[in-house]
Amino acid sequence: MVDRQNRVGSKFGGGGVSSAQQSERERKERLRELALETIDLAKDPYLMRNHLGTYECKLCLTLHTNEANYLSHTQGKKHQAGLARRAAMEAKLARQKEGTDVMMPLRSAAQASRSQAKVKIGRPGYEVSKSRDAETDARCLTFELHYPELNDARNRQPRHRFMSAYEQRVETPPDGNYQYLLVACDPYETVGFKIPNEKIDRGEGKFVTNWDVDAKVFTLTLHFLDGMPKKN
Repeated sequence: MVDRQNRVGSKFGGGGVSSAQQSERERKERLRELALETIDLAKDPYLMRNHLGTYECKLCLTLHTNEANYLSHTQGKKHQAGLARRAAMEAKLARQKEGTDVMMPLRSAAQASRSQAKVKIGRPGYEVSKSRDAETDARCLTFELHYPELNDARNRQPRHRFMSAYEQRVETPPDGNYQYLLVACDPYETVGFKIPNEKIDRGEGKFVTNWDVDAKVFTLTLHFLDGMPKKN
């Protein structure tokens, strides 16, 4: 209980005159008690106990004799202003990063893609057969790939493309006499076939693909442009 009865300048029987210093001390005490009830010091990132047993505020670089003194400090103008400056600085840095990081949309898409990626099943079974065209005697290759564990086969048709020897990184040095036929169908692994680097006949009936939805078998047949029509 604060004795304001016998203060200088106060009348007998009155409440007395409370000095500015005393009012400030009482205010800090009220704030400290409130902080003790609402703040968990174990989660305070700015509180550090040093080897001397005293406490430091890493934000304001101040020393405090005990936790109560530190709590009182956290309610003061200096600490609150420091928190406001720190929040403003972090918000500014975040805006600058969003504005200058042109790769962020790509990374976000890549992360989303990775989170949705499924475990690869493995390589599909395949068969490769060689033959010759009955009319032109051109060399013919037929690739048959099996995807028995593929779900939703109607919406997941295998895709193919040709790759030059200089694009691939498996065989070094690259051999320009060959090219690669790649066939991909997620979640199976992509498979590649090494074939001669010669012109492929794209004429009608000479380059044919077929996707058997029920059997889950992909077939690709190609002809090389090296044949001539047979004479009767």
